Amino acid sequence: MIALFSVLLALLAPLANAAISGELNCTTYNGTSFVYTPAAVACSNAISDSSCAVLYPAPDATAGWPAAGTDAERPLACYTTATATPAAVVPDMRAAALKNCAKTCGLCCKTDAYDCPNVQFPRLNCQTITNAQCMSSQWRTIIAVDCPSACGFCNQGGCVDAVVDCANDRSVCGAVGMQDFVNTYCQRTCNRCASSTTAASSGTATGTCTSYIADSSTSCRSWAANGFCTNTFYTVAQRRSYCATSCRLC
Repeated sequence: MIALFSVLLALLAPLANAAISGELNCTTYNGTSFVYTPAAVACSNAISDSSCAVLYPAPDATAGWPAAGTDAERPLACYTTATATPAAVVPDMRAAALKNCAKTCGLCCKTDAYDCPNVQFPRLNCQTITNAQCMSSQWRTIIAVDCPSACGFCNQGGCVDAVVDCANDRSVCGAVGMQDFVNTYCQRTCNRCASSTTAASSGTATGTCTSYIADSSTSCRSWAANGFCTNTFYTVAQRRSYCATSCRLC
């Protein structure tokens, strides 16, 4: 009897460890299971963390809430009205979670600041970028161009301060003897960013098209409003691939 009980416990043990299911946004497969990407929890909740914890209780108290590299099941209320998995995604539930508690729900990568295309051949792996890299003067400017979705740089037009403290003292922008520094490290704060617009010959509409390839992303309207269609950090081919209709690219 004891032996049989031990076998049953062994069979049931894997069921005790919840795994991500139902809503797989902001996750990546590591060869064994789906785990949260760093961008899944890189943002801040719109309301207090304590309120989000009440609104979206963790299914497994031991596993807790989503965290980078873990596979804890996200709170069901983040994406469904069901009380158990498997569960279908309910768009209204996910929209509410994105608006109020994106970090608690592990959905930061779907917010406006994180939901945009990365370049086709980035200089580093966009999926594994850490928060430390997002804050690093060595990596920030590269990430802003190659992997904007990893650090919430989607609305920055490819230009960020390499040093995050630049905005704390804007007088540095006009300081004598500091111009080489601000040109390198405080481009956004001091308005030293390169132009993000291009001429029509660089990929904007010429009026010769009678139809356009359909947008491949549902975010094209917001991206276009933020300058994606004219941003020189993306090639014409990349803009056409994602948002040919919104950007009016032949």
